[in-house]
Amino acid sequence: MDSYDTGRLIYLVLLGCVVAGYFFVAHRESLGQMARQAMLWLLIFLGVIAGFGLWGDIRDDVMPRQTVFSEDARIEVPRAFDGHYYLTLEVNDVGVPFVVDTGATDIVLTREDARRVGIDPDALTYTGVAGTANGTVRTARTTVERMALGPVVDRDVAVWVNQGEMDRSLLGMAYLQRFRNLQISDGTLVLER
Repeated sequence: MDSYDTGRLIYLVLLGCVVAGYFFVAHRESLGQMARQAMLWLLIFLGVIAGFGLWGDIRDDVMPRQTVFSEDARIEVPRAFDGHYYLTLEVNDVGVPFVVDTGATDIVLTREDARRVGIDPDALTYTGVAGTANGTVRTARTTVERMALGPVVDRDVAVWVNQGEMDRSLLGMAYLQRFRNLQISDGTLVLER
């Protein structure tokens, strides 16, 4: 512990003494109630300190962020706590969260995401069939005008809308193979165009 940390610790101890002194003076007639309130505030204080101190350690697990380096169209995506990689693309200028799925052939939108980007899923003809972990589902092929991931923009991209229930849209190999380099290393997915 350096002198800066020691100073901070002394400050926190003095602040705690001032707060404890106030509680003692304000509630001298009811010490039992004061003790309960002091414990409650102490627990709240410790919880806030612990949350603040641990946030840097757990932030990337709770909210992994994609990083875009525009000078060379390089995208780095940290692995999420569940082991998957998630990307948010602008589809027709609407942010759509995708799970990267190298086992999926195509780009597959949920019905809700299709609606958000301007596609009416009820007007589509579901002639395709796809085998998923949840069984066979019907799909409809359509096209989106624009898909963007940072500086990387694609136009008139073929997508499939899933008629079944999905938690999240899938970003399959039809999109991933547009990149000249796809690499997974040390918990990071790297895409380069």
